[in-house]
Amino acid sequence: MARGRERRPARLNAAPLSLCVESVGAGGDGIALHDGVRHFVPLALPGETVRAMPVLRSAEGVRCRLESVETPSPRRVAPFCPAFGRCGGCAFQHWEAADLAAWKRTRLLAALSHRGFADAPVAETLSCPARTRRRATLALKGKKLGFREEASHAVAAIDACPVLLPQLSALIAPLRAVLAPLTADAAVALAWTDSGADVLVRCADEPGWEGREALAAFARAHDLARLAWDSGFGAAPLAVERPPAMIFGGVSVAFPDAAFLQPSAEGEAALRDAVLAATEGVSALADLFCGLGTFALPLAARGARVLALDADGAAVAALAAAAKAAPGLAVAARDLFREPLSAAEMRGLDAVVFDPPRAGAQVQARAIAASAVPLAVAVSCNPASFARDARILADGGFRLVSALPVDQFPLSPHLEVVAVFRR
Repeated sequence: MARGRERRPARLNAAPLSLCVESVGAGGDGIALHDGVRHFVPLALPGETVRAMPVLRSAEGVRCRLESVETPSPRRVAPFCPAFGRCGGCAFQHWEAADLAAWKRTRLLAALSHRGFADAPVAETLSCPARTRRRATLALKGKKLGFREEASHAVAAIDACPVLLPQLSALIAPLRAVLAPLTADAAVALAWTDSGADVLVRCADEPGWEGREALAAFARAHDLARLAWDSGFGAAPLAVERPPAMIFGGVSVAFPDAAFLQPSAEGEAALRDAVLAATEGVSALADLFCGLGTFALPLAARGARVLALDADGAAVAALAAAAKAAPGLAVAARDLFREPLSAAEMRGLDAVVFDPPRAGAQVQARAIAASAVPLAVAVSCNPASFARDARILADGGFRLVSALPVDQFPLSPHLEVVAVFRR
């Protein structure tokens, strides 16, 4: 019990410190050493001297609150959003874009180096433009609608978000008004589909008759493709003007409630084009963790025979229905964490593409490494789990040929990568 208590973060009652920031950590905080202990300071940049208040001690170090910047970095720029620093949605509006892109590439190199990849063939970061984010989840707490504050359950109220597509940003203020009668907290998921805006409200409160009428009127007034409500028993549509759908490889796929979607169309295109380039000439392959078919459908449209697997039942059902228009595409539901595609099942495949969630695909990577497949293409949203899986593939005889960092979240610490492995 004593050890457990020691591991829990401890609140501090300390005086402000003057700290010299040496680097930026994986979470986006500036890191400074003080008395041999790492201090993490949000919104601080390398080379800066800052005044920071220690607030929380953990096994990793001391988390601080930035009080002021005493000596600013020449790479510091003015943030473009008035909510920056209060809203936890962005971490880097104060850092010059070129430096941020270089830092993200360095993050990937460091993760690979940690796993034994010296001089890894990592390309320059491909960064997506601003105002292209096509999905987000807002929090409603009281009368506040916005994103959570940094490291807090509090909500930073906003009227608009300059990171989102303008079509979604324009919905924030009117959504707050139409949801004002709610007494319970809610989450509001926004997605821009190829049919238009899809809005899903998750709230324990059930809207009454008047509330439903108001929400349906809101959906009509703002030309939403769909407005749905989930009070804990599954989403139910309140208004559907057009069934939401996405088009991949020229094929329309129904968009299930809160389905996974790449954060931007530009980022999706960069990932897709990298996967297509890596698999040029491949005639038979598997697309693992396939989702709605972001890669599977373009691969099938090129004439390849594709086996697409995922554990998300709604996504698999939508893709299976769409596969009728995609000869050569076979789709099945499968939990690849518990039942990875085996080496025996990969016989006859020319390549495997896998795009797992943040935890990576450790078990599936082992099966790929044990197979005779000559080409593996990894798509990842987590450099650390990607580097672990890359090590498994390398130990199984694969060689890392290339890695492309793709920054779909240019104002956050997140980074995606498309990597090509060959035997």
